[in-house]
Amino acid sequence: MALPYENATSGTAAVGEMQKIIQRFGATSFGHMEDYASGELLVQFEHHGRRVSIRANAKGYAAAWLKEHPYNHSRMRKTRADHEAEALKRGKIAVYSILRDWIKGQVTAVEIGMLTFEGAFLGNLLLPNGQTILEHLATTNVLQIR
Repeated sequence: MALPYENATSGTAAVGEMQKIIQRFGATSFGHMEDYASGELLVQFEHHGRRVSIRANAKGYAAAWLKEHPYNHSRMRKTRADHEAEALKRGKIAVYSILRDWIKGQVTAVEIGMLTFEGAFLGNLLLPNGQTILEHLATTNVLQIR
């Protein structure tokens, strides 16, 4: 069975789509950054004074892809390192599409009245100290996060 988004091709083009979605939604600012060392993609925006910070990890996606497509030296014409590099490459492309689709879904849920803005982005809302609500809950042990 194929892992969702494993054949995604839009990659960084999805950032432009995210920006259009967020801007049309009424956001006053939008930004993104890729941390090459951690494999994280960070997207931030502000909507009616609420700052939102969302992270997606290409290395996490790569690990899931490797579970679906384990290395087998007898059937593959590449090294384990090459196989793992392919997984990371796919992860770096996939996380952009995943974030775009997630943001699009959350924004749509708010627009149709299914969720409030806070309900849709609660865990990703930034507190004055720079932590997201989810990070704050995890560090204060209010919520056990796995």
